[in-house]
Amino acid sequence: MEKRSLSKEVLSWIWPILIAVVIAVLCRQYLFSPVTVKGESMEPTYENNNKIIISKTSHIDRFDIIVFESPVEDDHYIKRVIGLPGDTIKVKNDKLYINGKKYSEPYLKKGIQEYQDMGDHFTEDFTLKEVTGESKVPKDTYFVLGDNRQNSSDSREYGFIKKSSVTGEVKFQFYPFKFNDK
Repeated sequence: MEKRSLSKEVLSWIWPILIAVVIAVLCRQYLFSPVTVKGESMEPTYENNNKIIISKTSHIDRFDIIVFESPVEDDHYIKRVIGLPGDTIKVKNDKLYINGKKYSEPYLKKGIQEYQDMGDHFTEDFTLKEVTGESKVPKDTYFVLGDNRQNSSDSREYGFIKKSSVTGEVKFQFYPFKFNDK
């Protein structure tokens, strides 16, 4: 009788553990996932080896930070969405213009100030047409830039990012702990 009781006890633990593992795998596959930042392209917002959580179900908006499959190597990149489908983009004298409207980029304030103190621009002047050959962001794509504009391989170099290559939107940093303040 005691042997049967022991096997019942073991089974009573195995099922909840098995269910929890299946739920965790499904959540990681379809809802959210941890990611480690590689490189300096998003400094100071995110630094090399920061640990972040991405949502795989988010609707992507302008200025969201996303993780996507690199168009140039077998890896994932993290960048900020600047242009949505149909947008025109121009940077002139460290000012961002989208569809002719000037936008503030508070996350660049420190970098811009450092380069202005040296008499230089933090973001080299460009228009979308100059860097991609297109006058507007095409359907089902994004134009992305790193926050460390002087040290970022981004859409200025490799063009638009397909919506289908987006893995998810960064929601928060868990190591070292910090919420995403866009």
